[in-house]
Amino acid sequence: MKAKPKIISASRRTDIPAFYAEWFINRVRAGYCLTPNPYNRKQLSRISLMPSDVAVIVFWTRNPRPMLPYLKELDDCGIHYYFQFTVMKNPRKIDPHTPSLQAALETFRRLVEHVGPHRVIWRYDPIIFTETTNREFHLEAFADIADQLENLTHRCVIGIVDAYRKTKSRMLSLSNMPGFKVEEYQPSLHETMLRKMQDIASKRGMELTSCAEEITLSHLGIKLGKCIDDEYIRAAFDIDVTHRKDKGQREACGCVESRDIGVYDTCILGCKYCYATSSFDKALLNYQEHGKEAPSLINGIEDPEQPSA
Repeated sequence: MKAKPKIISASRRTDIPAFYAEWFINRVRAGYCLTPNPYNRKQLSRISLMPSDVAVIVFWTRNPRPMLPYLKELDDCGIHYYFQFTVMKNPRKIDPHTPSLQAALETFRRLVEHVGPHRVIWRYDPIIFTETTNREFHLEAFADIADQLENLTHRCVIGIVDAYRKTKSRMLSLSNMPGFKVEEYQPSLHETMLRKMQDIASKRGMELTSCAEEITLSHLGIKLGKCIDDEYIRAAFDIDVTHRKDKGQREACGCVESRDIGVYDTCILGCKYCYATSSFDKALLNYQEHGKEAPSLINGIEDPEQPSA
């Protein structure tokens, strides 16, 4: 019995549309990619990207512009896909290489022109509280972006920054910068902000959901979301996918099962809170050395099923 088509995540581990779009489309043309186990790079998964084996691709990105030239090819192949597109307004000390807000909004409009608002989800995530990026900052930034994205999306995902071992030293160095002392989430202080964000989104026709939050926000009208969402996929594409929760994600994550084709330490955006990058120097080296025709996102991984030259 043929296996049910799978959801492909591209990717929680890196920004494939921003930095590896050409590699990605080459792997679609080849019909597969090789993805190393994050904890043992000698252990490889051969993941089919044949249209008959792919239910839907979920793109996670801060800059989908390099993917735009390849979307028609995906459409012609009959591959379903949608985008999780992060658009924020953080200072460069937090997000040093993210496209400017103006550039991101322009790309958002171009993307929606091609795929429609039901296939682009706006992420305002993660929210990091510092002396500079305080409650008033986030409310103003969120309202400004929401105004400009009205009618361009129907869903917005928010999340509060989480503490990870990989980010501890970077967050500490950020806190040592004048005006950027990191503050922890405090319900008594921040729930008013979140309630106002819910109101802003609702008035612009956007459903506001949370991403993998241990804290409960339902009393604020913010439901626990699924970034890889079986119900959303059915509504957008009229297809039925797995309903099983992805056991590989955090307990609070509601996403259903998917196969991630990304690799850690390959994103070069340099976001201070990034859990997917342990070393920005390593990420830059991996990016510089990656092969656009290679079976895997990182250099040095050979396909055991292909004969040597």
